[in-house]
Formats: sequence, structure tokens, C-alpha cells
Amino acid sequence: MLQAAGLLFFAFAGYARIATLGEEVRDPARTIPLAISTALGITMVVYAVVALSVLAVLGPGGLAHSTALLADAVRAAGVSALAPVVRVGAAVAALGSLLALILGVSRTTLAMARDRHLPHVLAAVHPRFHVPHRAELAVGTVVAVIAATADVRGAIGFSSFGVLVYYAVANASAWTLTREEGRPPRIVPVLGTAGCLVLAFALPSASVLWGAAALAIGAAAYGARRVLARG
Repeated sequence: MLQAAGLLFFAFAGYARIATLGEEVRDPARTIPLAISTALGITMVVYAVVALSVLAVLGPGGLAHSTALLADAVRAAGVSALAPVVRVGAAVAALGSLLALILGVSRTTLAMARDRHLPHVLAAVHPRFHVPHRAELAVGTVVAVIAATADVRGAIGFSSFGVLVYYAVANASAWTLTREEGRPPRIVPVLGTAGCLVLAFALPSASVLWGAAALAIGAAAYGARRVLARG
């Protein structure tokens, strides 16, 4: 159950990317919390409706053996003609997820490039459209290469580990906030950090090992950069 929860976290990760758009919206202090809660609420309702519908049609046994749940569900419901429509819908949804990924990660790339943690050339903002066009192109290229060459299931596990770890860092960072900065009750960051770490290390061992290796390499590069800067 914990491993499944960790993997499913990947499907909910997009709502937090709204926070990366703070520079591009009016009144971010009001707009971003409202957008996050609205997006998360809609997503949970849609997921619950789809899950219950598929479970009602296929049953637990059918779910366990199906590799294309929605397509199998419409066939089992006697409307096989809709199977191609479902597949097209899945492709469109995947493109929407890709767009959200590029949107959020490119803004993180922009911020890291501004702080010289990534090549500064990625910090460029388009003079007309006011978007980090170089960062978007770089992120889109990386995503396309991974999607074309890697095992998607492994990539999901790796992504879930990374997301859970940086959410744990965000929860731990909330402990340092003051009351004037909107600090939540102390129990919130404690439970958030513990929950994220439990789910992260409940993921498949390969995902944990590759994720930990990537974090170690990043930490080593950051440490080496600081040492060289001091020298």
C-alpha cells in the first residue's frame, strides 16, 4: 500500500508546479493558494470517479490483469467503438501532463540558472513573450529523450522519489518560518516531512537507489562548486 501510494504521488505532483509561476501572475499570495487547492480538489474528484467506474465495470480481478484499464472498461461495458476515443483521450491527457511538466520545471531551471547552479544561458527570458524560452526548450528536449529511451515505469518511480524528497525538504523548511511569515502549526511540517520520507523509501528499490545516486551527485557537484568559489 505504501509503495502504491508513493507511485501514485507522481499523478498528483503537478499541482505544486503552480507555485513556480509566482513571477507571472497577479496577486500571487492569493492566486497561487487558490489555484493549488482548486486543482488538487478537481484532480481528486476526477480520479475517484474514474477509479470507481473502472472498478465497477471490470472488478478487482479485471483490474489486476488489465494493461489498458479504460479501453478494457469500455469494451466490457459493451461500447467497444469508444475504445479508440479513450486512447485518443489518454494521448491528449499525456500531452497536457507534458505541458505542465515543461511549464513548472522550466521555471525551476530558470531560477537555478539565475543563481548559477545551472548554465546561466538558461536564465534568458524572451523579450516578446516574457517566458524562459531557453529553459523550456532544454526541459522539453530532456523529457523527449527520456520518454523515447527509458522505461516509463522506472521513470515514474524515479520521478516520484525525487518529488517526495523535495517535498520533504519543503516541509522541513516550513519549520523555520516565523509567525509573521505564515508559519503553520509545528505538527504540520513534522508530519509532512515524515510522510514524504516514508513514501519515498517505500518505492521500488531501483527507484530509491537511482534517486539517491542522483541526489548524491547533485550534492557533490554543489559542494565542489562552493569549495572552488571560496578558493
